[in-house]
Amino acid sequence: MNGGLVRLREMVGHITPSERIIADYILAHPEQVAHMSVADLAERSGGSQAAIIRLCKSLGLKGYPELKMKVIGDLQSKESYEYREFRPNDPIATIVQNVSYNNMQSIRDTMKILDMDHLQRAVEALSKASRIFFYGTGASNLIAQDAQQKFLRINKPSFTFADPTVQLTAAVTARADDVAVGISYSGETKPVIQSLIYANEAGATTIGITKYGHTTLSGVASIPLHIASTENEIRSGAMASRIAQLNLIDILYLGVASSNYEEAVQYLKRSRNVLGDMEKIGESVRKN
Repeated sequence: MNGGLVRLREMVGHITPSERIIADYILAHPEQVAHMSVADLAERSGGSQAAIIRLCKSLGLKGYPELKMKVIGDLQSKESYEYREFRPNDPIATIVQNVSYNNMQSIRDTMKILDMDHLQRAVEALSKASRIFFYGTGASNLIAQDAQQKFLRINKPSFTFADPTVQLTAAVTARADDVAVGISYSGETKPVIQSLIYANEAGATTIGITKYGHTTLSGVASIPLHIASTENEIRSGAMASRIAQLNLIDILYLGVASSNYEEAVQYLKRSRNVLGDMEKIGESVRKN
């Protein structure tokens, strides 16, 4: 059981001032907190016991004992890495290291905060879906396209649209046996949020993929799934968060494929053979 420090880092900018006093203290003194009671933590941090309870609720935890156990789990882990931003004239070796470590850490942190019950519900909904719609704009639309082509390969009719107006049109025509997946790291992308609202109204199951915390997207999705990744404002585009989202899509895809293994394997073989035939045709055309 771990992920307490990840949750705190992800939420520290989105909680009340009284909760932040507690969070800042835990992040600065995790080894000490591992041995503290609620009363001890309130006294040492300068906060209150009530604020500690509220903080645990904001983190989606049952109470202080669960938070403390997750912090202890983090301390027992040998992983220690902070997300790093690019700097002027960085050597290429430094860029290779920072980008790669940021991406790997994003996946590790996401593993710590994933809600397994929500993940299982999402896999079950996708497995039963007659149609799957993936909604995303900008970089998130690239994630949606990746998801579409993966699920198509195991015969799950899937759709994604680059035009937000078409996304909205698809959402209002959704059916109760459809699943709509909204993808937005910020969780505040209006076309994606509105698409899930319309899909909800149509009776479809909705899944939201967004950053950990209280976002509008996670609030409107019937099954919220969260990723962890600290995206700094200066960064010129979604990097580590994109990798975490792609990794989560792969988890959902393999979860669905595994639940109907024999059929999925047959469709994967067919699609692989078709793609192989296309490559042979291309080679033949080039030779001629």
